[in-house]
Amino acid sequence: MDYFDLQVNGYGGVDFNQDNLTAEQLHAACEKLAADGVAGILATIITEHLEKMCLRLRNLSSLRAVDPLATRMIVGFHIEGPFLNPEPGFRGAHPADAIQPATEDAAQRLLAAGGGLVRLVTLAPEQDAGYRVTGLLAKGGVIVAAGHCNASLEQLRAAIDAGVSMFTHLGNGCPAQLPRHDNIIQRALSLHDRLWLCFIADGAHVSFPALGNYLRAASLDRVIVVTDAIAPAGLGPGCYTLGRWTLQVGPDMVARSPDGSHLVGAAITMRQSEENLQNNLGLSADQCRRLLVENPHRAVPATHPN
Repeated sequence: MDYFDLQVNGYGGVDFNQDNLTAEQLHAACEKLAADGVAGILATIITEHLEKMCLRLRNLSSLRAVDPLATRMIVGFHIEGPFLNPEPGFRGAHPADAIQPATEDAAQRLLAAGGGLVRLVTLAPEQDAGYRVTGLLAKGGVIVAAGHCNASLEQLRAAIDAGVSMFTHLGNGCPAQLPRHDNIIQRALSLHDRLWLCFIADGAHVSFPALGNYLRAASLDRVIVVTDAIAPAGLGPGCYTLGRWTLQVGPDMVARSPDGSHLVGAAITMRQSEENLQNNLGLSADQCRRLLVENPHRAVPATHPN
C-alpha cells in the first residue's frame, strides 16, 4: 500500500531531529520507508530552541534537494512546536525550556528555514494570542493542527474559524489523568465535522478499545492514522535518540521516557498500523486505505497551493 504518513520524526535508526543529519542517513531512512510500503511522509521537527529548529529544517531542506529519493519521499515538513502548552502532561516529551508562545516573527523564521516545504504546523491554540499565527499560516497555505493543548471549546472553535483544520495525535499530548467528561479529547471529538482527527494505532498511545470508540465517534471520513515514528521504527529493540532524548526501546517496541512517565514518539510502522486496525478493530482493507492513504492526501494535498 502507498502509505502517506503525516508525522515521521525519524525512521530505520535515523533521527531527523539531530543537528548533524547526513545525506547518507537521510537516504537510508527513505530507503527503509519505501521498503515498508510508504510512498510519502511529512518529515517532522519537534520543539527545540528556535535556532536549533531552524538549523534542522535548513539541513533537511538542503539534503532533500540533492537526493531524488528523498525529494520523492518527503512531501514536506511538519513542525510540531514550539508553540505548545507548557504544562506537564500537555507538553509530553517536548522540552519545557524551549516551548514559547506563538509569535509571527518566530513562525516566519521557521517557515523561511523550511524553504517553502512546511506543510503542517502543530500548535496549542491557547498559546496563539488572537490566533494571529494560525491566520498567518493558514493564509500562506500551511495546514494548522491543534495539539499538545488544553484549549477550551470556545478557543478551539475560534481557532478553527482562524484556520485550524486538524488535531495532532488525539488522545496523546495530554496528561494520563483527565476530568471524566470535560477534557481536550471530548472537546476535539465534538468538533469532528470541522477537524481532521489524527491517531496513533500502536495500542500503547491509545488502547484499542478506546481507539475503536474514537473512530466510531468521529466517523472514518474525518480520521487519519499517523505513526509519530522515531528512529527505531522499522527496526527492533535498542538504544535510539529523538532530539534531546536517549531512549531504550524494549521488546514491546514502545518508546518511553527514561523514568517511564510518558511515551516519546512511537516505534510503529504504517504496515503494522494497518495490521493493528484490521486485527484489533476489524477494519477492512478499504477502510484502512482510507485512514492511511486517502484521508492524509485529502487533508494535505501533495502539491502546495502556493
